[in-house]
Amino acid sequence: MEGPSDRINEALAQAVLRILHALARLLLRHGMPLRTFAELAKRAYVNIALREFAIPGRLPSISRAALLTGLTRKEVQRLANAPEELAGDGYATHSRASRVVAGWVRDADFHAANGEPAELEADAGTGSFAALVRRYGGDLPPRAVLDELMRVGAVARTGSNRLRLNARVYIPRASEVGKLMILGADVSYLINTIDHNLQDDAPRFQRKVMYDNVPLEALEEFRKLTERQAQEVIELLDAWLARHDRDVNPAVRGTGRVRAGVGVFAFEEILDQPRQAQP
Repeated sequence: MEGPSDRINEALAQAVLRILHALARLLLRHGMPLRTFAELAKRAYVNIALREFAIPGRLPSISRAALLTGLTRKEVQRLANAPEELAGDGYATHSRASRVVAGWVRDADFHAANGEPAELEADAGTGSFAALVRRYGGDLPPRAVLDELMRVGAVARTGSNRLRLNARVYIPRASEVGKLMILGADVSYLINTIDHNLQDDAPRFQRKVMYDNVPLEALEEFRKLTERQAQEVIELLDAWLARHDRDVNPAVRGTGRVRAGVGVFAFEEILDQPRQAQP
C-alpha cells in the first residue's frame, strides 16, 4: 500500500525531472556532457551535506556526509578538498552594474530638469558618471563599469562627449558568460524560496499567473504589458531596498547582513503550433 512518504517521494521525483529537462536542454546546447554535470552534482551534494546537515553540536564529518549522499568516504574527501566556487565573483560585477543603472534611473541627483536620467559627464562634478558609480557601484572602478555598460548598449556617448542612458535596466545581452552567471544566481534564489516555503510557516512571497489556451496573436501585447508593468514594480522595490542598504545609504543602522530582493520573469511555452495550409 502506498503511504504519504511514497507520494511525497514520487512528487519530488517528478518535480526534479521537470527541472532537469529544462536544465538538460540548456546544458546540451552549451556542450556540457553528463559526466561533467554528474561531477558538479556530487560536489553540490557534498558541499551542502557538510555545510548544512551536520548534527547539532558536532563538527561536520566526512563519514556523515558519505552517509547522507551515498558516496564513499574517499569520494567525499576528494570533493570536499576541491575548490568550492568555479566562477569567482563575476556575478557580483554584473549585480553592481545593475545597481548603477538603477541609481541613474531613480536618483534625482542624476536626473535632468524633466525628471528623466540626465546625460552625464564622465568624471567631472558631483553629478558625474564617476560619482554615480561611487554611490552605487561599491569599489568597482568607474571605467570598468562604463566599459561594460557601453559594451551591452546600455550607455552611449553623445556628440558632446557626455554619457546617455539607453536602457532602464542592465541585461548582459552581448555576454554568454554574463547570462549564465544570472542563471546560476536567479534559479538558485527561486529554488531556495520554494524550499523555504515547503518547510516554514512564514512563507516568502511566491506567485505566478498562467493560462494555457492563449492564441499566438496575443503574445506580443502580453509581452509589452508585462515589460511595462513589471518594470514599474521592480523600480519601486529597488528604490525601497536602496534606502535600506548600508552600501548605498551608510546612515542605515541595524545588525546582521541579509541579501533580499524580488525576481520577476515571464515565460512562454508553445503547446500547439498552427498547421501550415496544404498547397
